[in-house]
Amino acid sequence: MNHTMHGIIFSYGKPTGLGDLIAHRIPGSMPFGGNYRVVDFMLSSMVNAGIHDVGVIMHGKCQSMLDHLGNGRSWDLSRNRGGLTLLPAFAYAESRTSAGRFRGKVEALGCVLEYLREIRQEYVVLADSDLVINLPLEQVLQEHIASGADLTEVCTAEPGDPSDTYLEMDEQGRIVDVAYDVHTPAGYRCLNVCILRRELLVQLVEECMAHNRYSFRHHILQDQKDRLHLHAYVWQGYAARIDTVQTYYRRSMELLDPAQRRLLFDPRRPILAKENDAPPAYLDPAGVCENSLIADGCDIQGSVKNCILFRGVRVEKGAQVENCVLFKGTVVKKDATLRCVIADKAVTIREGRTLIGDESYPVVVARNATV
Repeated sequence: MNHTMHGIIFSYGKPTGLGDLIAHRIPGSMPFGGNYRVVDFMLSSMVNAGIHDVGVIMHGKCQSMLDHLGNGRSWDLSRNRGGLTLLPAFAYAESRTSAGRFRGKVEALGCVLEYLREIRQEYVVLADSDLVINLPLEQVLQEHIASGADLTEVCTAEPGDPSDTYLEMDEQGRIVDVAYDVHTPAGYRCLNVCILRRELLVQLVEECMAHNRYSFRHHILQDQKDRLHLHAYVWQGYAARIDTVQTYYRRSMELLDPAQRRLLFDPRRPILAKENDAPPAYLDPAGVCENSLIADGCDIQGSVKNCILFRGVRVEKGAQVENCVLFKGTVVKKDATLRCVIADKAVTIREGRTLIGDESYPVVVARNATV
């Protein structure tokens, strides 16, 4: 295909139900699946579609994201021209409230308007960083062009939260209604991934900024659905938005099912992640490891069942860990018992300690804590 795309990823702080898990990070840099961060999935989808230039709009607690992305080499985006561009809006907090949150995506785009004007590619993909998906963006672009639409939104038939955006469409796939914050959601749930021409994007942002309009779904999707031709691309594969502790835990546990892993990790579109130089995981002959995803550098001497362990986790002798997600560097001391626990980075569980949650309300242990 001769048409080219440019990627824009929104990766900044916003209200979520992730609690302590985003005390030191923004949602897109959440660890997921043992070896990845959530942003890796959308970034890989872009790279697999031949996108060579990606801008990441960041604000808030973005140090973790900056450390993870670096110069983009892990995703083949370290280039002399273009490649990965990090777009932190350092002056934004001074011009708004002390919290410094963007009121909406259009406002975020307005802060990098000069960057948008310099984009070389014909089309732009806008996407959130907190979506776990392996999306064939080249197919989305093909359908967008064939439909003659001004803007194409990716959506799914799977239900979600009432606060999500829902789309109604006609038989040709044209979006005829956009709703959100409704008591009874109807239609297709928007995944907040869209494609449009660069010229149109710049025009829409300029118009909205001139009239103090800041919300993409309200001031563009809702207000201009009759003026613009909006098209829906229905995605029938795996898609998970990581926005609450319960969602994070449930979606993590899903990956222990091989069928679910196959839906997400399509070998035709590999998910790329930051390089890892840790040694292989070690399983003591007297230890137990069942139905778990274990990253490099782990040391398992106790019992681990139905768990996801990130790099460098240590489970000492006599410890029992079941249905847990343990982030990098977590240490479970001798004879401790964990069930349905999410332990953030560098947590230490004391010897003989017992922590038991349930699938609906997992116990969350904050980063660097000793409990």
